Amino acid sequence: MEAVLKNGLWVFTLIILIIWVLFWKGYALWTSARLGQKRWFIALAILNTFGLLDIYYIFYIAKKNPKSIRDAFKTKI
Repeated sequence: MEAVLKNGLWVFTLIILIIWVLFWKGYALWTSARLGQKRWFIALAILNTFGLLDIYYIFYIAKKNPKSIRDAFKTKI
């Protein structure tokens, strides 16, 4: 019984970790692509830091120039 609970806990933890990483990585990659930052896109795509680099990029690097972020998200008709 204990083995089943331990295995279930590992599976649950792994699923939560995968969801966490996919969310932050997806958002960071999307933001870097929209801003045209190819080097950051490549670095974020290759490096797996469990979301830490992705969160740093989103909240610090991408926010340095708010005007360029607004311009990147405008749709051109």
